[in-house]
Amino acid sequence: MKRSFIKSLSVTQRLTFSFAIVILIGTLLLSMPFTHYQNGPETVYLDHFFNVVSMVCVTGLSVVPVAEVYNGIGQTITMMLMQIGGLGLVTLIAMSTFALKRKMRLSDQTLLQSALNRGDSKDLKHYLFFAYKVTFGLEAIAALVIMTDFIPRFGWKNGIFNSIFLAISAFCNAGFDNLGNSSLKDFVLNPTLNLIVTFLIISGGLGFAVWVDLGLAVKKFFFERPHCYGATFRKLSNQSRLVIQTTTVILVLGTFLSWFLEKDNSKTIANYNQFQQFMVSFFQTVTMRTAGFATISYNDTLAPTNILYMIQMVIGGAPGGTAGGIKVTTAAITFLLFKAELSGQSEVTFRNRIIANKTIKQTMTVLIFFFAVLMTGYILLLSVEPNIAPIPLLFESISAIATVGVSMDLTPQLSTAGRLIIIVLMFVGRVGPITVLISLIQRKEKTIQYATTDILVG
Repeated sequence: MKRSFIKSLSVTQRLTFSFAIVILIGTLLLSMPFTHYQNGPETVYLDHFFNVVSMVCVTGLSVVPVAEVYNGIGQTITMMLMQIGGLGLVTLIAMSTFALKRKMRLSDQTLLQSALNRGDSKDLKHYLFFAYKVTFGLEAIAALVIMTDFIPRFGWKNGIFNSIFLAISAFCNAGFDNLGNSSLKDFVLNPTLNLIVTFLIISGGLGFAVWVDLGLAVKKFFFERPHCYGATFRKLSNQSRLVIQTTTVILVLGTFLSWFLEKDNSKTIANYNQFQQFMVSFFQTVTMRTAGFATISYNDTLAPTNILYMIQMVIGGAPGGTAGGIKVTTAAITFLLFKAELSGQSEVTFRNRIIANKTIKQTMTVLIFFFAVLMTGYILLLSVEPNIAPIPLLFESISAIATVGVSMDLTPQLSTAGRLIIIVLMFVGRVGPITVLISLIQRKEKTIQYATTDILVG
């Protein structure tokens, strides 16, 4: 009965179902008293449900601090939920199947292909193994680096544990920490933490497809003769090039604009030297790409800066990784479409290649879907939270659906209805864009062609 029910579900439904199952199990575990500190603050089931949705959807919004509520067992479960949320339950099951050397059914291959945002099923096993090597390898190296700061600060036991927790949270773009209730504000001028956390956020946000591509390029460079840097990296796929180029532009431009807008703000970075100002500005730009850590208060940042941050949250990271948002590829294709229309080009191109109309339609669908859900959630929040200012609510709404996790210290103030709306936004933000794309890829093309017509716009 159970098996036939799962078989009857579509690929998109099974992906959604996998996230829901993890959330329900995680909520059950973290609501148990044995995962809590005995003298911790009082909590209710909805508090744990909210936090678990945020963990599995790798968001970072929280109504109760992890460090104050959950003990070592609870924090270990939190790490597992963030890791599952970042990698996906489907990929974990597939990894177990491959590790046990069992044959994967065709339907399961399709599900895995969809979960990984892969356009084809070629070399799925090697792709998955490489993705896991990158994930656990980078998390392990980063944790060791963080330990050099945390062990002298917290002692051996807590220093090691906290380092592993932060490394997993940063790579998965989850935004949770177990250091207190002020995120990373105490480490605003700590170069080690700033460098390693931003490195992990960017790494997780690039997407596994880019890492696989980069891995092959590096392998060819070192093991093929003659060595030619330019020729090797010119072989990167257009997908990887678009992701890397767009990410670089967003990080450089975002850092400069954040610094320029805040450099005279005494509540944020005005009292720091120039290096520190750029370091803090760079961290905010990186964390807005769906990580959710904060080293400054967003109640103190200026209105133009917060608008910039909201734009960055919407864009997010790359597809097939741990980031959320509309994805950098969607933003890049939208820009290329705009550029092509202004220049009178009949086709949208990138590096002398035409971007398929199917891809452009998918881009528009993702944009419409994202903003439709965002505005619906925002309007509902305005109606159920009349005592909260509109801008902080918009900031919170975008942070939720883009699975970022930054907040203007608003989350604990939300009513039950407000929290439920944020829960839906987080879940849709993590699962929705994936399911929309998959449903588009799997749809059947109609063979009927109709006559064209012109309609005036603008």
